[in-house]
Formats: sequence, C-alpha cells, structure tokens
Amino acid sequence: MCLLHMQNGEPNRFVVMEGKYQNKYNISSSRLSGWDYGSDGLYFVTICTKDRGKFFGEIEIATMEKGNSEVQSIAALRPTEMGELAFSNWEIIPNFHPYVSLDEYTVMPDHVHGILSINKPDKTSWNFNKFGPQRNNLGSIIRGFKSSVKSYTILNNIEFLWQSKYHDRVIRNEKEYWNIKGYIRDNPDQWYRNGEDFENLFKP
Repeated sequence: MCLLHMQNGEPNRFVVMEGKYQNKYNISSSRLSGWDYGSDGLYFVTICTKDRGKFFGEIEIATMEKGNSEVQSIAALRPTEMGELAFSNWEIIPNFHPYVSLDEYTVMPDHVHGILSINKPDKTSWNFNKFGPQRNNLGSIIRGFKSSVKSYTILNNIEFLWQSKYHDRVIRNEKEYWNIKGYIRDNPDQWYRNGEDFENLFKP
C-alpha cells in the first residue's frame, strides 16, 4: 500500500509502508483498524459541531479583486468570533506538533475540513490504533485543536460544543489527494448553491 507524502505543500513521492516496516503489517485498504495513526501519511479529517450547530458563521458571496481591476465573486464563510478562532487555532497546530504540516483546509458554518501531513523521519516502530490515552498521533492532534477552541469558549462564557467524534480518512493515492483537495476548496460554493441539501462528508 502506498501513501502520498508532501513537500512544500505539494505531493512529491509515495511511501510503501509495508516496505518501511519490513512487511510486518498487512494494512486493509478499507477500514484501517490496524493502522498507526502516528505514522507518516496524509490524513483528511472532518470535525463537526454538536448537532451541526452553525457556530462558525454563514456562507455568503464575497467579491475579490484580481489583476487588471477584475472582480471575482466567490462563496466564502463570513466568520463569527468562533469561526475566526477555529481558523487561527487550526493554523497553529504545527506549533504544538512540529511533525505536522497543514495542507488544504476550510472552516464551514458547522464543521472543519482539513488535510494534515504527518512526517516523522526518525520513526521506526509501528503502534496499532487503540482506545485510551494517545500521544503524537492524529487523535492527539485533533483532541488538542478541539480543546483549544473549547477552552476559549469556557473562559469567555460562549455557548459551544463539539461533536464527540470526528471523521478521518488516510489518503491512499495521488488521485484521491487531488479529489479531496478540490472537494475542500469547493465546499463553500457547494454549500451556497445547495444549502441544507449539501452532503458535506467526502465519499471517495
């Protein structure tokens, strides 16, 4: 099985994980129940608010100036204070997890989509995904992000709740990577066009 790696925000090579770990682990191509979520790879995550409450803002049409005074209209989030907080706290994830780099992401009225790249050049062991306390893996990254947002709301007496779980997918190949990247970029436009009928969980 190959996973896409990133360099400077662009895909540059595939890593054969079985080779790296000497064919010791047989990774399922569907539900990666035995996957090491602290291992190198690209991870697509969707984090939703409790009951899909629209805490982060509304999708509206905004105008952007391009070259030669050209004006372009695009759908974009008009963020609330909570929306701004979600954006800023997502952007500082690498400050707390230096082995993580950010790829495409967006904050929507009731959820966050993002691609995270984990790169640990010195990692040589394989730790199966498991329940309970975890460190230096996808679960701990998302837990830290959610906690940082929630802590702010508690300190400032703002009503806010996350959905307890989150959706994740290990990106399998380059085609899937570009499909997901495009999906994230198109999220605001799709929401604006289709509203509540928009299915906003990516299905490969």
